[in-house]
Amino acid sequence: MAVDYIVIVVYLAGMLAMGWWGMRRAKSKSEFLVAGRRLGPGMYSGTMAAIVLGGASTIGGVGLGYQYGLSGAWMVVTIGLGILALSIFFSARIARLKVYTVSEMLDLRYGGRAGVISGVVMWAYTLMLAVTSTIAYATIFDVLFDVNRTLAIVLGGSIVVAYSTLGGMWSITLTDMVQFVVKTIGVLLLLLPIAVVKAGGFGEMKDRLPTEYFDPLGIGGETIFTYVLIYTFGMLIGQDIWQRVFTAGSDRTAKWGGTVAGTYCLVYAVAGAVIGTAAKVLYPKLASPDNAFATIVKDELPVGVRGLVLAAALAAVMSTSSGALIACATVANNDIWSRLRGAVRRPGGESGNGHDEGGHDEVKGNRVFILAMGVAVILISIALNDVVEALTVAYNLLVGGLLVPILGGLLWKRGTAQGALAAVAVGGLAVVGLMAGYGILANEPVYYGLLASLAVYVAVSVATRPTDEATLTAWRERLAGRATEPNSEPAVPAHQ
Repeated sequence: MAVDYIVIVVYLAGMLAMGWWGMRRAKSKSEFLVAGRRLGPGMYSGTMAAIVLGGASTIGGVGLGYQYGLSGAWMVVTIGLGILALSIFFSARIARLKVYTVSEMLDLRYGGRAGVISGVVMWAYTLMLAVTSTIAYATIFDVLFDVNRTLAIVLGGSIVVAYSTLGGMWSITLTDMVQFVVKTIGVLLLLLPIAVVKAGGFGEMKDRLPTEYFDPLGIGGETIFTYVLIYTFGMLIGQDIWQRVFTAGSDRTAKWGGTVAGTYCLVYAVAGAVIGTAAKVLYPKLASPDNAFATIVKDELPVGVRGLVLAAALAAVMSTSSGALIACATVANNDIWSRLRGAVRRPGGESGNGHDEGGHDEVKGNRVFILAMGVAVILISIALNDVVEALTVAYNLLVGGLLVPILGGLLWKRGTAQGALAAVAVGGLAVVGLMAGYGILANEPVYYGLLASLAVYVAVSVATRPTDEATLTAWRERLAGRATEPNSEPAVPAHQ
């Protein structure tokens, strides 16, 4: 394993070095939180694919393939479909808003009265997403170094917190590009063909496994529908995803770069399911489907290649973890703490020297919040055991509470601040109450919570006065890209 260890150590050292490099570039709030809104198509596609394809998509995707065969691809497929829908239909408008958080978008659309409660819900979602990604370090480091769970979480989490705190989004973007390349080589170009060959090829796999393993819908229609509801819609509204859209250098980059990333996700989904199916042939009686990835890597890959593929798994986890961490810190600082201390806020605004209108150092403040949230994530990860339940709670709250007011704000001009607030409150409370009644892993909470949120949003919006015309005019100016980010760089023209 010495060669494998060297590969992993070099990879981790490279992540820290990029954090140091990113620190030298991140001199303003815009540079620190959204990479100066300057990413081109190549970097944008890579970083978007990296953030959405985490440990759940890699280790979990292979596990679903082990359990269900080719239909195990559906979870990651629905993630890819969400990125495609976001990129094709919404990303250009989102990028032109020149904001930093989803709650700032709600403030712009509804007149500054809908962002507080949505910020709390979004913060809870991003915190749990960061926690679940951090817990995944335990599985990988156990295979690599045979260390205990707590040490694995502290080791992996500390590296992510370090480079994220140092350089913000510039560091995360650079590390994500490396992680994207490592995942592509490790999973698609090495593990996939080696697993299929070791399993005897597709003909042998079909002979050795039940026919339902090759049924595209074998996982079940209800499960696929739930994946669409949670993951496809979740991709449309998550702060971790939107913050990557904000990094695009132009609306064209956001649209077409995101489309490439979504297509890549579909390929990655099929690859994971095929690897899992091959693992079922090789190891038909594993104790848990989630052990399939680590087992096939450990037992079937040659020295050096094994280290690279494990680095790919580590890359998948680190990219999601770092993206969720900076999203969590951004929401905590910009949407919650800034309101509590009564700072003067204009969505997307910052003075030219990196200080807000109250004289506070914006970069330092966001750096402190990333460090604080990172420590909290590590501590919660050590204390928490059930990853699936934590992730389910996070996505149920996100979709049940925020999907309707966000998409309603983008698509329906009659929606009002009162309707948005009611939708967030009723949808969020309904999801929590139904999870208590039906169970956290049941499908009903998100179904009924979403319906309740939609009904309340429409009813309250129709029953209250329309949003004033001045607010809607300012909103339309932002959507069209004709308004500049206050005291910051000018908006990039839509045709560039």
